[in-house]
Amino acid sequence: MNNKLHNAPYPIIDTDPIFSRVIRYFRWTDIAVAAGFTAAGPAFMYWMGKYQPTGNTGKPLVRAMKVAAVVGAMSGFLTAYQLVSARFTGLTENSREIKKYRIEYAKLKAQGKPMHGASSLPLAMQRTAASYSTWAFMNFDVFPMFNFVNHPYHGQSEGVILEKDK
Repeated sequence: MNNKLHNAPYPIIDTDPIFSRVIRYFRWTDIAVAAGFTAAGPAFMYWMGKYQPTGNTGKPLVRAMKVAAVVGAMSGFLTAYQLVSARFTGLTENSREIKKYRIEYAKLKAQGKPMHGASSLPLAMQRTAASYSTWAFMNFDVFPMFNFVNHPYHGQSEGVILEKDK
């Protein structure tokens, strides 16, 4: 497993964020991207039916538009997930995520809970899960894989968690 941090232009918050944390950190722009992808599929099908008619109108066109909407929703979700994961790994601007992460860290520390959650899996299984899911968001076009396992193998830049909060 490669635990080395890359040279990112922004601070690295987490190299392997868990699925629920990525969803919680969606910005409204990420949701707009997902909605845009969802709407683009049926719009494209409508446009093709209007300007390149196949003669199939009515139910076949409606069915094709529904399928296009589902495919658009899935691709929009994966794209939005990649945008958030890129911010977690420091590939794009992430100042809002750092502030939110610090607040979340302080709240969990006050409750006495670990930042990345507790896991019932053996350490070897956690290591294996981490090696499969770290940087997996970069290969969504090949095989979409998410991190659903809490584990201690998260890379992070210095300064993301302030010294006074540690």
